[in-house]
Amino acid sequence: MGAVKVAITMDEDLFRKVDLLVKKGVFSSRSGLIREALKEKLDRIRMESLAVECAKLDPDFEKALAEEGFSTEVDRWPQY
Repeated sequence: MGAVKVAITMDEDLFRKVDLLVKKGVFSSRSGLIREALKEKLDRIRMESLAVECAKLDPDFEKALAEEGFSTEVDRWPQY
């Protein structure tokens, strides 16, 4: 997938912090730092959304669903 250029505006204090991390070698470039920060934020949002959806699940129903049919199949499982 190709890269696209995006112009952003930030306050001077944040810009200085970004520049300092780049100068210290923590990131190879401002773009690299911003790209990594965006990826982390988007992953965090995705995981929070997943957690919200998981919280809606009924544990008893999910357990019953997972165990459905086990009582009739256990006798046919091979012995180890």
